[in-house]
Amino acid sequence: MTTHPVLVEAWRGDIVESFHRGAYAVVDAAGMVVEQAGDIERPVYPRSAIKVLQALPLVESGAAERFGLGDAELALACASHEGEAEHTRTAAAVLAKAGLDANVLECGTHWPYSEATKRALAAAGESPSALHNNCSGKHAGFVCLGCVLAAGHDPRGFLSGYVTPEHTVMREVGAAIEAATGARLADAPRATDGCSIPTYGIALRRLAHAFARVATGQGLTPGRAAAARRLRVAVAAAPFMVGGTGRVDSLVMERFGERVFCKVGAEGMYCVALPEQGLGIALKMDDGNTARACEVATAALLERFVAARDDAQAALLARLSNVTLRNWRGIEVGRLAAHASLRQAGIHAAA
Repeated sequence: MTTHPVLVEAWRGDIVESFHRGAYAVVDAAGMVVEQAGDIERPVYPRSAIKVLQALPLVESGAAERFGLGDAELALACASHEGEAEHTRTAAAVLAKAGLDANVLECGTHWPYSEATKRALAAAGESPSALHNNCSGKHAGFVCLGCVLAAGHDPRGFLSGYVTPEHTVMREVGAAIEAATGARLADAPRATDGCSIPTYGIALRRLAHAFARVATGQGLTPGRAAAARRLRVAVAAAPFMVGGTGRVDSLVMERFGERVFCKVGAEGMYCVALPEQGLGIALKMDDGNTARACEVATAALLERFVAARDDAQAALLARLSNVTLRNWRGIEVGRLAAHASLRQAGIHAAA
């Protein structure tokens, strides 16, 4: 088994207290590996990092146009959101345009990730709904796609079980993932994601290639290329919808606009599309550390591959790739920092 390199270190005082290993691939639209670290052929579950791929059929099918979905609504289809009021209102609005409501969603219910929103709900004596699920926007997009695929049949009946692998909606989503990654999903490991849809084991190299295709349209059919472009524009116009208050995805895309599309996924996954460079990046932390390690490592890669155009862009990436750690009294106790080798080109793992 490959021993992956250390990508992120947790410093306390003057020593490294712990570290996080991982692998990543940087690939161009032709499929050439520009840079790699670790085993980039091992199948990994990309989880929510590929929501933009899962949203391609929503646009390509004409469903987004049919229901008049705007930038914020399309951005939410690519989101893992905090469950803030703007997120839940937008998800409800998407469903309303399809003539449906939250009862049709099969993503499940959880308390909003936003602590302020969670406390406000509890204080009001209310319970969360499926709209608060971080995947509600993606699922609302699936519902709109299903309404088009229903072709005149009762949409509620047609949509029942839309999260299962054999349902027409998931088959369309799977076809889009296959086309973008070049992976044959029938041969891939398959499991169930947190929001109940299938997730497939795909190599980091293929995931990075898919995001290079999203960045450029190269290697996609004209319809899928146009859909990828539309989704990138929507996310750049409404980056708050993709994450929310304080979320790294939203902060980066708010600052960089269409120059960067980035999306975190559970268990230490991150995928990035860089249109100017024609590159895609896919990263996986071995220990599944999402909130700490994979965001730091991704920020360090962005520092190298995306030239900051102003001090604010540079400062944001510097802050995200070298995070100050404080204790409960606000005293600085250390930092979470990208490993020095990650800031250099062409690191590789030893077998």
